[in-house]
Amino acid sequence: MQTEHHQASGGAGLSLLKKIPMFAGLSDSQLEQIAKMAVRRKVPRNTTIVHAGDSTDSLFVIVSGSAKVLNRDVEGNEVILTLLSAGECFGEMGLIDGSPRSADVVASESCELLAITKPDFMKALAGNVELGLNIMKSLVLRLREANRKIESLALMDVYGRVAKLLLDFSVKENGLRVIRRKVTKQDMAKMVGASREMVSRVMKDLERSGYLRIEEGRIVLTVD
Repeated sequence: MQTEHHQASGGAGLSLLKKIPMFAGLSDSQLEQIAKMAVRRKVPRNTTIVHAGDSTDSLFVIVSGSAKVLNRDVEGNEVILTLLSAGECFGEMGLIDGSPRSADVVASESCELLAITKPDFMKALAGNVELGLNIMKSLVLRLREANRKIESLALMDVYGRVAKLLLDFSVKENGLRVIRRKVTKQDMAKMVGASREMVSRVMKDLERSGYLRIEEGRIVLTVD
């Protein structure tokens, strides 16, 4: 992975760490310890940050940008497991259980990351109850997300899976459900197990039926 990197230290490091959910509730002294451990890295779009099967030697936190977690079969076909945005982390599971990387993580756009090595992470975790609880919450959320995805793949048709994905991507803004996240139809297809053409057809049908509209670079859903 070709990156530029420097230490995330000093006041700027603390203000940055305070914005990351994993470090919520930590004292300034605890954050200072983590700031000394963390290395800031910049990666360009389409960079593979980690490869499936690699040894897990670091935890990564996305400071800015976004990434996708995916698996590939022997023929190179991709399935996107999840999308990650600023404030989210990856790599913590392998640090805890010692397993290799379970998937590729690819930068969807230029990203700034914080990297914390396994020895530093384990040191911080051992002396920090709040950090341990935050890690547990993160893992529980991912497990619930995986369960919902398995359920939708088993019980819903493509229309249902696309509609659910749109709802999952949306956030409430002034009483509306709005999607501002940049995600291509190709990536959506890889998440719901369908072709890009099918996803495009579903999106057009939903727009024609009045369930969504596209305006000012965003998608507005007209249902709760």
